[in-house]
Amino acid sequence: MIRASSSRVWLFNLKVTLIHTMALSESQIPPDAQHYLVCGTEDCERNCQFYCNDCHHPMCEQCRDRHQKSPETKGHEVVPYKQRKRQLPMQKCKIHPTKDIDLLCEECQIPLCSKCATTIEHRGHVFTDLEMVFTEKCSSCNVEVTKIRSYFEPTSQDLKKEIARDVTEIKKIMEGVRTSMKAEAESVKKLVDTVTSDKIKQVDKIEQSLLQTLNSQNKEIDDYINYLNDLVRTFYGYLSPSNIEQLTFALKSENLIIRPIPETLKPVPPVFTAGQYSKEDIAKLLGIITVPNIKPENRKIKPMETVSIQLKLTRKQRKQDREKSDVKQTLCLSSSVTKVRKYKVPGVGSVFHISLGKSGTLWGSDMSGNLVQTDLQGNQLQKIQTSGRDGYHTVTQDGDMIYTDTDNKVINRTRTDNTITKFIETGDWEPFSVHSSHINGDLLVGMIKEGEPSKVTRYNKTGTEIQNIQRDDKGRGLYRIPHYITENINGDVCVSDYYKHAVVVVDKSGQHRFSYKGQRSGFYPYGICTDVLGHILVCDYISKTVHLLDQDGRFLSLLLTDQQGIKYPYSVCVDDKNNLWVGQLATNTVTVYKYLH
Repeated sequence: MIRASSSRVWLFNLKVTLIHTMALSESQIPPDAQHYLVCGTEDCERNCQFYCNDCHHPMCEQCRDRHQKSPETKGHEVVPYKQRKRQLPMQKCKIHPTKDIDLLCEECQIPLCSKCATTIEHRGHVFTDLEMVFTEKCSSCNVEVTKIRSYFEPTSQDLKKEIARDVTEIKKIMEGVRTSMKAEAESVKKLVDTVTSDKIKQVDKIEQSLLQTLNSQNKEIDDYINYLNDLVRTFYGYLSPSNIEQLTFALKSENLIIRPIPETLKPVPPVFTAGQYSKEDIAKLLGIITVPNIKPENRKIKPMETVSIQLKLTRKQRKQDREKSDVKQTLCLSSSVTKVRKYKVPGVGSVFHISLGKSGTLWGSDMSGNLVQTDLQGNQLQKIQTSGRDGYHTVTQDGDMIYTDTDNKVINRTRTDNTITKFIETGDWEPFSVHSSHINGDLLVGMIKEGEPSKVTRYNKTGTEIQNIQRDDKGRGLYRIPHYITENINGDVCVSDYYKHAVVVVDKSGQHRFSYKGQRSGFYPYGICTDVLGHILVCDYISKTVHLLDQDGRFLSLLLTDQQGIKYPYSVCVDDKNNLWVGQLATNTVTVYKYLH
């Protein structure tokens, strides 16, 4: 029994060592790495393709042929290398030190040497080649390691990434909540100041009325005192010896009757009753923070059957990313700009803004609110009558059209099946311009409100407000009217504000980075976009050119001028082939240029 127990421990330790060794070796080798195996025959450096299970010897095709033709080894089992049997680690039997442990007793499930198998204890038992068992265990371990490397570990890493994204999302949402609370508090403060001012004016009026009454009473008393003084002087005149007759006459008359003291009213001052507000009342006034009573959903874990497909997709994605990176590294500005083609946008008088859709479609709009979708042959696919102006539409990563309805203060979504739904209501703010991020799908909306500095609000894909960009670090408003918005490759938010005669750029946290105000006075920026190299391209209505800036706002060149046939550039965008699309005033033609090579 002691011997059986120690054997089981030996077998268990063997499994643990096997798994640990294989896992360690696998962790040091990338899952898609290719191994170059060398033939084990002396002085042969050819590629190993086969394995002799009897000799435990790797070999190339030529050495295999010689091995199978040799009289000594022609009966050996030679298999492809991946189907090889693992060589059993050599271990001596503790009872028979000269013998190797190479058998497994099927009934007792303990490893034995050949001499142990002949003992009375194992008489009649069935024995298996321990090397075969070892090979099966190795294969099982390989399968498990493959599952771990190809499914469990990547899936766990995906969950970590998802959790990290949720952390970022929660931080954005909570920052949005904090910003909204501060804005609400400011609004309440303004209301309190307004109400306080009104009540103080009311107090001033009451005070003025009371003082007027008291002043009137005071004058009446002054008049009465003067009357008394006059009466005293009259009486003193009667007392003079030369006026005895007058005194006699006065005593007989009613002149000795003194008028009574006038009646005056004591004023009744107003009483101020302080409002009985508790902390809870103020909390309700400023809004309520609630956590929805919704059961959290389990994170989706992809089934193992999809692993092979997902691995292929991942490799394909990595290849595409490498190709994009290679393209970006090789792209540079051309020495000249080349006209590629022209398109007509039917149903519009001018092309004030361009949004490129999926499957080769183009959205163009004019100042009258006509929003038209066409194919690249100029055929009208859809037309929407809107109340939008300037850069008021954009196409999302999913191919949906988003556009603002300034009159009704909403943002609409037009899906690929042409259905239009309300997506976001903006309250008291008029949504003016909009841009869908190509980085994360967020929606950037330029908005205006009378009496308030304009702002850019960021919403996530579900329409939840997560950020407001309105003032610089000194509390000054960043924008007058955000006519056009775009986002650069580093997350900068670039706004074209022609009332401010500037392109205003903030980083992704909302901190002001720089403002570009043209190369001379009279800069009127309109349409704006960025490209894969981080350039900023903006139309200037006054000089009738397209300015090219670097990522930090430094002027590089006038990319398009009247020499390229540009008259009144109003809108620009860059497609996925790095072509520049330009729409103009007073024409429904969109011209495409190549400026990178």
